[in-house]
Amino acid sequence: MIAALTQLLIYQLAGEIVARGLGLPVPGPVLGMVFLFAALSLAGGPSPDLQRTGQGLLQHLSLLFVPAGTGVMLHLGRVAEEWLPLAAALVVSTAATLAVTALTMRLLMPKAAAPEDRP
Repeated sequence: MIAALTQLLIYQLAGEIVARGLGLPVPGPVLGMVFLFAALSLAGGPSPDLQRTGQGLLQHLSLLFVPAGTGVMLHLGRVAEEWLPLAAALVVSTAATLAVTALTMRLLMPKAAAPEDRP
């Protein structure tokens, strides 16, 4: 487990170094995930140890939202003052996500029609 956690942190560190070194507008952990994905694709998938560690982290993913919830509660007054822009951002981003997801599904779904329906 320690080796797998170390591997995950090394990829995150590599992403941070590349993002900051090249001045990219992409967060380092995102680049680290891209590097990890590329390495796992080349290796044929994760090792059993990395797979167990990843599953363990995913089981406790909800704990990672505690700091964000605490931050919202800490700045509740500011949230109350700026509720309209926040609500608008939530509605617009949700609608955009639904639209892009629907268009992507439409483009990627195979057009499997029954043989009698084809001309």
